[in-house]
Amino acid sequence: MLRPVAITGIGLASSHGEGRAAHAALLGGAAPVLDEVSFAPHPVHPLPALPFEAAIPRREMRQMEQWQRLGVYTAGLAIDDGGLRERVSEMDLLVAAGGGERDWKLDEQILAAAPDEVQRHRMLLDGLRPTLFLAQLSNLMAGSISIVHNVAGSSRTFLGEEISGAEALRVAAARVATATSDLCLVGGAFASERPEVLLLFAMGDVLHAGPWLPLPERRGIVFGSAGAFLTLEPLERATKPAAILRHVATDQGRPEGRVARLAALLAATPARAGGCMVISTASGAEAATRDELTALGLAPDLFSADLLGHLVEPAFPAGVALAALAIAEGRAKQVLVTGAGQWRGEAVALLEAP
Repeated sequence: MLRPVAITGIGLASSHGEGRAAHAALLGGAAPVLDEVSFAPHPVHPLPALPFEAAIPRREMRQMEQWQRLGVYTAGLAIDDGGLRERVSEMDLLVAAGGGERDWKLDEQILAAAPDEVQRHRMLLDGLRPTLFLAQLSNLMAGSISIVHNVAGSSRTFLGEEISGAEALRVAAARVATATSDLCLVGGAFASERPEVLLLFAMGDVLHAGPWLPLPERRGIVFGSAGAFLTLEPLERATKPAAILRHVATDQGRPEGRVARLAALLAATPARAGGCMVISTASGAEAATRDELTALGLAPDLFSADLLGHLVEPAFPAGVALAALAIAEGRAKQVLVTGAGQWRGEAVALLEAP
């Protein structure tokens, strides 16, 4: 028999700040925090200054890129929010992570020099710091969380843009439900203020350009910097559950079948009560967002990307975190969270009040 799964700790840091209070306030509607100058014509939701140094030892922080620091920091927020510092030795870790950060200044030097292949490799070998080669490894975020917060259970890292965050959450919930884990920490982080990331997506013609517009009025992605982690426990052992994670399901395939796959996921989701809140984690990419709304068949109550920006790997965990806050704050008894990756991957989750 499957055990009910409770969300007990919520760790969020975004352009609006950190913690439950800062993000619960967004559920009633809030203006986005934007930087429309630094990477013009592409706006981003920037990360404010956070006290990383208070939570991460200096010797560890020197080896991290910004996305790792953000992930380690928000993982700590979730642990503290759930009151779980004394149980980190039994905590299993599931992280959704990208490929790390490039040294974009060195990239600029190489592009300006236009070297041949041999010289290009020589410039990379001479120019990159040895630690940067390690910083490219996605599983270093999980390792850093384990070191800084003493998380000592099993560890898994999921790759694959938006679907990685949804799949990490699905696996974590399944482990708790089937009693293969009694405590999971799951989530990820994304730093958007990186020229090489914006260049990559601009070349793919999926970025919004010009003044910010809300979804679905715009036809492109506006990225945000944020970290989102959750702690999951069996409901029977949770002392202060924020919400019950009743159902999580994912799928992926070719873009042509996206509407049908998402519709099938929605059809298999447990029955929703009247007044169920709907939160969409749509990226803003035109085709994927259109397909998600078509499958959903109604206008969501909230687009998480309007508040936080699109977060890629932690996009779905962040949407579920907002849903849990809506329930914990008494704004809803039931929340449906949906998502379709800008390239591939569909997900749904249903949360209910404890």
